[in-house]
Amino acid sequence: MNTRPRRHLLPVLAVCASLSLLVVGAWPWLQSRTLEAKARSLPDFGPLPHFELQDQEARAFTQAHLERRVVVADFFFTRCPTVCPLLTERMARLQRRAREQDVPVHFVSFSVDPRHDTPERLAAYARDHALDTANWSLVTGPLEQVETTVLQGFRVMMGRAEEADEDDFLSLFHGEHFILVDATGRLRGYYRVTEDPQGLEQLLEDASALARAAR
Repeated sequence: MNTRPRRHLLPVLAVCASLSLLVVGAWPWLQSRTLEAKARSLPDFGPLPHFELQDQEARAFTQAHLERRVVVADFFFTRCPTVCPLLTERMARLQRRAREQDVPVHFVSFSVDPRHDTPERLAAYARDHALDTANWSLVTGPLEQVETTVLQGFRVMMGRAEEADEDDFLSLFHGEHFILVDATGRLRGYYRVTEDPQGLEQLLEDASALARAAR
């Protein structure tokens, strides 16, 4: 049996081959445009706030250190016995997933108990929880500066129960969202990661879109 293509099929096969090569060649461009559209579709909640704080190594840490980076921020304190360990575990999981998928993200955890959480205590917390601080900063500073940054800048609640003693750390409260910041310093999303099982996946997807669109 003659299995060679019939002559009239040769032009069709040539066209199909050309189209296949065209699609393969255009795929990176199509993917880039899709990511740009995804990044543009995310909400814009305003600019990253100005702040002058310190990281766990007692180094100056300001919003300038986050320029041209996609950032995920959250809020915690080292003495917290309730939700903070869970937030830390979720952030560490997100950090691992981002590294596995080659998504460049910097992580920042702001202490809402800065009078207690000195840089030394933050460093000890990082060691005790085996945190990878290569791209994860734990931040503290003057209470007034932290309050301005968290409340007015990130628009996340923090405070202490009324009439509570300053030594009563169980009276402290704070928001539990993870916040996504794009490479231009704009707040682009608030994510529930403790109750919503899809919260981390959605955050990673959005962070990936912002990071790749910024390249």
